[in-house]
Amino acid sequence: MDARSALPARRCVTLDAAVRPRTVREVAEDGCLPPVTTLENPSVTASPRAVELALAAAQAAADKLGHDLLILDVSDRLAITDCFVLASAGNERQVKGIVDEIEEHLRRLGAKPVRREGEREGRWVLLDFVDVVVHVQRDEERVYYALERLWKDCPVIPFVDAAVGVAVGAGVSSGSTAASGGSGSGVAGPGTATPR
Repeated sequence: MDARSALPARRCVTLDAAVRPRTVREVAEDGCLPPVTTLENPSVTASPRAVELALAAAQAAADKLGHDLLILDVSDRLAITDCFVLASAGNERQVKGIVDEIEEHLRRLGAKPVRREGEREGRWVLLDFVDVVVHVQRDEERVYYALERLWKDCPVIPFVDAAVGVAVGAGVSSGSTAASGGSGSGVAGPGTATPR
């Protein structure tokens, strides 16, 4: 008996063409997103400047119809940044448009990215503003890499879309999804889901 025969057989799973990847909304329904916090909550430890930049980046993404928006306070977990902003887009052109809009919004606030990655491919673009790191991903990459699941222990900073005027999305703990609202912006925040 050789060493290989003692190992359990690997199970190979093939994806049927009819099987589609799960959406961020479906992942949220499984409770894989972090709990909702408020800025008054002491668990939010990001600097006020980082929160300001993150909210501006989320608004810029919402202005360009980015969806499944999420702001995570990663300041307790990472020493290199305070917030992650996650946004989804339907195609490469929209990713590029969202990235350009975010840069423009944050430039007006005196912030310039120190690093840009992934712009050529346009499937997942990372903008590093030191205090805030923005991830703009195609829908497929967002579901596949599931950054919100990796950082699920980090507090969520609520975002209010100025075009809608109310907090977009709902707390996962209430049984709603963090990315509610169809193809509009969805951010885990207090209150109920608001379709866009």
